Amino acid sequence: MQPFGKVPHSPTPSPKPQQSPFDGFRRSTSLESNSSTISQENGLARLTAAAKRKKYFRRLFKFRQMDFEYAFWQMIYLFVSPQKVYRNFQYRKHTKDQWARDDPAFLVLLSFWLLVSSIGFAFVLKLHFVGFLKFIVWVIFIDCIGVGILIASLLWFVTNRYLIIAPPRGQDVEWGYAFDVHLNAFFPLLMILHLFQLAFLNSVINYDLFLSRLFGNTLWLVAIGYYVYITFLGYSALPFLKNTRSLLYPMTLLVFVYFLSLIAGWNFSNGLCYFYKYRVL
Repeated sequence: MQPFGKVPHSPTPSPKPQQSPFDGFRRSTSLESNSSTISQENGLARLTAAAKRKKYFRRLFKFRQMDFEYAFWQMIYLFVSPQKVYRNFQYRKHTKDQWARDDPAFLVLLSFWLLVSSIGFAFVLKLHFVGFLKFIVWVIFIDCIGVGILIASLLWFVTNRYLIIAPPRGQDVEWGYAFDVHLNAFFPLLMILHLFQLAFLNSVINYDLFLSRLFGNTLWLVAIGYYVYITFLGYSALPFLKNTRSLLYPMTLLVFVYFLSLIAGWNFSNGLCYFYKYRVL
C-alpha cells in the first residue's frame, strides 16, 4: 500500500535515439540502390532480342572466345542423337535464360563446310573461278541464310500464333532459336547432298537409268526427311508449345513426291546440277 496522496512511481521512458535528418535520405538511397541492382541483374538475365543479337554478332569474329569443340560435338550428335543437342538448349535456357545460341561457333563451322562442299561442286561441275565465287555466294547467302530466314520466320510466326499454350505465361518462341533450329536441320542435309553425294554424281547418279534415279532421289528423301525431323525435335523441345507433331505432316507429302519422281522419271540430283551450273553463268 502506497501512502495517500503520493503519485505512483512510473518508470522513466528510455530516451529515444536522436535521428539525423539524413537518415530517411540514406534509407531511400539504399532502397533505390538495391532496386537498381535487382533491375540490373534482371536486365543481364533477360536481355532484349536486340541486345542478344548485338552480343551474338559482336562475338562473330572473336574466334578465341568460341567453343569449336562443343560445336563440332553438336554436329556429330545431329546425326547420331539429335535429341541430346536440344537437351543442351534446355540447359542453356535454365542457365542463361535464352533458348537461342549465344556462341556463333556452330555458324562458323557450318560456313566452313559450305565452303568445302562448294569447292567440291566446282570441280564436279567444272566451274571457272568467277563461277565458283558466284556459286559460294549463292550457297551461303541464298540457300542457307536466305532460305533459312524465310523458313525460320514462317515457323516462328506459326508456332507463336497457333501452337503456343494459352495463356503463354510470358513465354514465346525466340526468332533466334527458330533460326538455330534451321541451322541444325540444314547441317545433315548439307552433308548428305553436298558432300556424300559428290562421290556418286558423275559415276552413278547423273544417268538416265532407274537405279541412278532411285539412288539419287533416295538421298534427297533421307536428307529432307532429316531436315523435317530435326525441325520437329527443335520445336517439341519447347515446353510451352502444343501439337508439335503437326510439324511432321510434310513427311507424308515428301514420301508421295519421292514415289511420284520414281514413276515420272525425275532425277532431282541431275536437276540440281543443271540449276547450280546455269545460275552462275
